[in-house]
Amino acid sequence: MSNSPETSENRLALNPHSVSAAEVIPGDLVDLSPEGAAQACWYVVVHTLPESPEWIRLTLQPALGGREREHLVARQALVTVAGARVDPVSVPVLESDDVAEAQFRDWDRVGVLRVVDPGGVEEVYVRRWGVWHRNLDDGSGVAHSDEDVRAWARDARHSDEVVVRYRARPRAEGFVPRPRRVVVTGLGAVTPLGLGVGELWRGLMEGRHGIREVDDPEFDALPVRTAGVVPVDPGEVLPRAVARRMNRAAQFAVLAGREAWADAGFQEGGTGASGVDPSRVGVCLGAILGDASVLVGGDRKLRERGARGVSPLTTPMTVPSQAASQVSLDLHITGEARTVTSACASGTEAIGEAIDRIRYGRVDVALAGGAEAVVTPAIMASFAAMRALSTHPLEDGISPSRPFGSDRDGFVNGEGAGVLVLEAEEHARARGARIYCEAAGWGLSADAHHMAAPDPSGSGVALALRRALRDAGGHVVDVVHVNAHATATVEGDLAEAAALRGVLGARAVPVTALKGHLGHLQGAAGGVEAVAAVLTLRDGVVPPTVGSTSIDRSIGLDVVTGAPRKLPHDGDLVLSNSFGFGGHNAVLALRRVA
Repeated sequence: MSNSPETSENRLALNPHSVSAAEVIPGDLVDLSPEGAAQACWYVVVHTLPESPEWIRLTLQPALGGREREHLVARQALVTVAGARVDPVSVPVLESDDVAEAQFRDWDRVGVLRVVDPGGVEEVYVRRWGVWHRNLDDGSGVAHSDEDVRAWARDARHSDEVVVRYRARPRAEGFVPRPRRVVVTGLGAVTPLGLGVGELWRGLMEGRHGIREVDDPEFDALPVRTAGVVPVDPGEVLPRAVARRMNRAAQFAVLAGREAWADAGFQEGGTGASGVDPSRVGVCLGAILGDASVLVGGDRKLRERGARGVSPLTTPMTVPSQAASQVSLDLHITGEARTVTSACASGTEAIGEAIDRIRYGRVDVALAGGAEAVVTPAIMASFAAMRALSTHPLEDGISPSRPFGSDRDGFVNGEGAGVLVLEAEEHARARGARIYCEAAGWGLSADAHHMAAPDPSGSGVALALRRALRDAGGHVVDVVHVNAHATATVEGDLAEAAALRGVLGARAVPVTALKGHLGHLQGAAGGVEAVAAVLTLRDGVVPPTVGSTSIDRSIGLDVVTGAPRKLPHDGDLVLSNSFGFGGHNAVLALRRVA
């Protein structure tokens, strides 16, 4: 409980020297012993009163305030003066609070001030998750118990040197306008583990992966043929007439959107059947390319058959915004249909954008996430040429994607969709919806480092993490889990790990990475991983990271491997990270709802 000043400017200019007690006058800073002065222990002379020719009575008060005490001192006795003076009238009377019976609550504060130090700075401790922290964001892991605080106050009441003051958390009074709280009420997913959220969650919990070798002859000449491919043909699940007007990514998005819509308690058929104003509902999906195969196929038909061979649907089915527009069409959503394209951060950024659209009243409900279908020969060949893809073979059931692993050598390309239904809390409660968690905040940043490689310092990622915490009104001590981006590339995993260590500090926060299960779903990754993060909060269980049998020691994180782990209770925030080529960084913060 030191109280050293934060800057030298806070201190008085002192010039300690000895004088007789008879020479001091009110306003002098004195100490009755040289040892006390050496320890910055000073008292203000409030009164001097002659007692006899040999004795003088000094009334002293701690330099920054406290109780007055009288001392009978021989006139010729040497005392130490500071060489600086203080107006005695300006020194407050401070008393330590009795907190023996106080009912402490989170966000209460306790100030500890060493009142004899003229340059002292009050140390403020804040109670959070049942313990007291000097700094909620330093990540040191140092915390004090309620009994520690009671002991500080008890000892201070018998001391002239320290004052301990208790400030109970203020109770809310009146109405303060603020952005609306956003909650998650529905989930939908199409992934390499199967169709639906149930298949996704079972696969994650069981430590299975959905990565396989692509058997299409077009991939035969490629150096890498493994990918996270959805095992169900969405064109066979949707009505044929509907499916033929959508690209593969849009098909994924519609299936995930329908599942999320139903999971949120709305009726099949969309806004009309559910009695929801379609103009108050929006769609916001992330995509990098959407479905690259449509444009490639159109170009092939042009060369093989001429202009008449190119379908008129080629252009509308090529644009990355097709997934958002098809979800809008399918559920008759007229509020807005937006698309975010920011490389592999697209899905997470789309969720963040939707949060703000609801917060500030643009819509009341939004379907948000990402959809991607880029397991095509040209894309796979490009990634292989970059040496970005893993070359580990499929053997013994071990995933070739090995996030944070000591033998990681690249990512596995994948496809799918993940969609959340986000809703203004009052809207959800008014219709009696089940609430998974709060979509509490999000953060963005840009590395400004390289067109493909991450900034090895992780500074850009750290900025996005801190912004997400701040936007959620949270602190480092609130974080109980991180769903990492962790693509299993050597540089990317190290940069993310450095950022997490820098922000979280010494806190042992359980971290998991799902790309060993799924591969890298590109623009859909943020949506699917957000679905998993919501389920982690729902069930209180962190999925394991698969593929990585040995974690790289340089990572320095508490990576969950082997089996699921129970989610800690001493916090309420889960972070989901997504980062993309070109330095796009996006972080989503989800909060447990009591």
